[in-house]
Parts: sequence; structure tokens; C-alpha cells
Amino acid sequence: MISPDHCENRFFHHGRKPTGEADCTEIQDFKMSANIFFSVGEPSGDQHAARLISEILALDSTVQIRGFGGQSMREAGCRLDRDLTEHAVVGLIEVLPKLRQFFRFADEAEDIFRQGNVDAVVLVDFPGFNWHIAKRAKKYGIPVHYYCPPQLWAWGGWRIKKMKRTVDHVLAVLPVEQNYYQKHGIPTTFVGHPFFDAVNTHVLDRQLLDRFRGIQAGGEHLVAVLPGSRDHEVQRNWPLMLESMRRLSRTNPRVRFLVAAYRDRQCLWCRDEMTDQDRDLPIEFFVGRTSEVIEAARCAMMVSGSVSLELMARRTPAAVIYRVGRLLHGVGKHLLRLKSITLPNLMSDRKVFPEMISVGKPEPAVDFLTHSIHAMLNDHFYFHSLLESLDDLRGRYAQEGASRRAALFLQSQVADPMDTQKLHGIHSGERRRVA
Repeated sequence: MISPDHCENRFFHHGRKPTGEADCTEIQDFKMSANIFFSVGEPSGDQHAARLISEILALDSTVQIRGFGGQSMREAGCRLDRDLTEHAVVGLIEVLPKLRQFFRFADEAEDIFRQGNVDAVVLVDFPGFNWHIAKRAKKYGIPVHYYCPPQLWAWGGWRIKKMKRTVDHVLAVLPVEQNYYQKHGIPTTFVGHPFFDAVNTHVLDRQLLDRFRGIQAGGEHLVAVLPGSRDHEVQRNWPLMLESMRRLSRTNPRVRFLVAAYRDRQCLWCRDEMTDQDRDLPIEFFVGRTSEVIEAARCAMMVSGSVSLELMARRTPAAVIYRVGRLLHGVGKHLLRLKSITLPNLMSDRKVFPEMISVGKPEPAVDFLTHSIHAMLNDHFYFHSLLESLDDLRGRYAQEGASRRAALFLQSQVADPMDTQKLHGIHSGERRRVA
């Protein structure tokens, strides 16, 4: 049945060195005393930027950080000029109604740059908007660094010239990014993916995990349900997930679903979509407890996104879905050069996570989710083959320290020229470029 504490509001708290990344030696007595502007639009980017900001301030608490982002960045110490994560959109149809608004935001950033006290700009994902931030920053001679860069290697490769014009350095989080951007002549440093920092440093709620283990001890299987971080993703994919849960509960009487919503309003919207027939559905809702849900679950159904890296790191197999409109799908077929929509699959030579893009009638996607999760619950050979593949990927890529390495790199770039001799091995000689 639906849990009485239907939307549990809980807070998300913010090794081995990746092969080939710069040797970022820490300088304990070095001070940046700089002003850095961040531009971040995605909810996941907000969390990555927050960890980077925390590392920067740990190196030098006098650094002034401001910009566009979300609440995680604010909590980490950023002076938030605008909460951009409230406006995260994907696809031409969603962007068009907000174009004028985004141009106004970019003009606000330019007003800040014009004042002359920004030493560096750090962009995180969100390329459609961040191109305009980069262009305005370069107008005032401000170095631009792209952390978690756009996946031009997957689609939109024609934009590489724009990247070369407006971005001074890429901080790559995936090996394929490093190879791609270096091949096109853009200075690039591989620092590793910050999602693995989150997994390794996040303090799990042990009381909640104990409750989950108690449920498992009673013979029930826990299935995580991750409906996405953007409102439109939730609205498009949740109905498919809900119907799949109904079918799975009929064929797997010992299953319980743990829904990990990103925001309170998304949690409430999902609950409101349920009907009287769902009164006995074994389901619980959580907000801000994604890590605990993933850690405890045997498997998951999820909307495609970077959270797939946490599923990989926590060794939780998943079935991945992403529902799109016919127009976006038609355009995407001509532009995308991806063999997969899931990051762990792109890192592997096989599809570790079964996946499907849903277009048109929802029935095929519901069948896909239902059959995939049923197999993970009941086919032990298949389930353990997925675990072996995840173990292989974890050993190669799930390495912490990305945020620290990125902070040390930025430290080297905004350093006073008289102090750069104190830095060792952070960068291969790229000098700050002034337009």
C-alpha cells in the first residue's frame, strides 16, 4: 500500500586516480584570492558544481564565487544570482517558449562581466544556454573553462568550431571526451566524473537502510523507480512506469517499489497520477533519498540520465527508458551518433543496462520495462551476468577525486602570475588566454 509518509523530505549531502589525468599536486600554502563565475542549468550539474565549489573553497576560503545554478551551489557557498535549474529544458519544442527569457539571463551575466571583477568563468553542461555565456565572457577577455562539457562526440559535432572560439579549456569527465576534444585541438584535461565523488563521499541514512534491509529479510524484492530530474521527463515517463509497476505487482507478489523523486512537486505529481486501483500497490515515495534507494534496491527502472553512473557505482542493474515526441525523435535520428542513451553502456562494449527510446504508443515501452525488471527479479543467471559487467565497469571508471582535481586545475589558472611557479604538474603549460 502507499506509504502514509508519502514524500519523505530528506537532505542530500554533498582514491584511485583516473588513468591519464593530470597529476594535480596540492599546494597547501597557495591562495587564489579570485572571483569565479559559474553557469549551471541542470539539476545534476548543480550537484556537480556544488562539490567543485566546496573543493575550491577548501583550498582557499577567500575565493568569491557567484553565478547561475541551483540550491546545492548556494549551500556550498556560491552567491546565486539566479536559480537556473528551475528553467532546465531539453529539445527545441521546450526551448522555444523560453528563448527570450534565456537571452535576458545571458544579458544579466554580461552586466556582471562588464564590471571587470570576474577572473574566470566555469560552465557546467547546459550547452544551448552556456554558449551565450561563453561568448559574452570572451568579449571581456575572461577565460572560460567547461566542466562536464557538451557531448559533441555524440551529437552536434558541427558546434566544435564554436567550442574552439569560446572555450579556453575543457575539464573532461569521460575518457571519450578527452580524446575527442584533444583531437579537435581544444586544450583538455581528464579529471574523472564527479558522480563518483558523490557516491564515495555521500553519507547514507543508516536508519533508512536498516528499514529496507528488514523488508528484504522478510522475502521482498526492492525495485528502485527513478522518474527523472526534470518536470517534463517525469510527466512523460511516469505513466509508463506506473503501468509497468501495476503489471509487475500482479506477477511478482513479493516486490516493493521505492520511488526516488528529485523534487517535492514531482513526488506529489506522481502520487496524484495514481488512481483508486493503485490503493494496494506496494509503493513508497522519497525525496532526496535517491542514493539510499539505489543502494538498497535489487534493480531499478529509470529515465535515462547521469544517475545511471550512480547505479553503476552502487552495482544496481537497471532498465532505462526515455520517452520523446515524434518531432524530437525524428530530428534526433539524423543528428545523434550514439550507440546508446545510457552512459555505462557507452563506456562498455555491451549493453549493461537494457534501454529503450519510447515514441508514439506507450505499450511497447511498458512491455519493455515489465519484461526487463521481471527478468532481473527472476532470472538469476541473467541478473548475475549484469552484476559481473557492472563490476568490470566499476573497476575501470568508478574512481573518486574528480572535484578535487578540477579545483586544483582552476587554482592553477586563476593564480597570480608571480605564484604559478609554486604549482607542480597541474597543467601541461597552457597559459591563460586573454581576448
